Amino acid sequence: MDYAQAKERLLTRRAELIGHLTEVEHQLDEQPPKDWEDFSSERQGDEVLEALGHAELNELRRIDAALARIGAGSYGFCLRCGNDISAARLDVLPETPLCKGCAAETA
Repeated sequence: MDYAQAKERLLTRRAELIGHLTEVEHQLDEQPPKDWEDFSSERQGDEVLEALGHAELNELRRIDAALARIGAGSYGFCLRCGNDISAARLDVLPETPLCKGCAAETA
């Protein structure tokens, strides 16, 4: 497992998330329209943006935790059982703290 490459991928995704979360925050801070129908429609859009923002914040937390594990030298090891997390799994989910078996048990 190339930890430098994993770290770079995580940092790139982190920057993307922060950029998008900033955009979402600005959109949510915009003045609501005075027209009731427009306001209702925009409110529904705001709810979608808020849900997306929460999901992205959760992903950001997982990325920060993965970066901390890289720094501590524990990246690539399952937090639950201590076994190696497969390189294939880390390629797909570089922020994952669990091996495939433990992730299946907790799902």
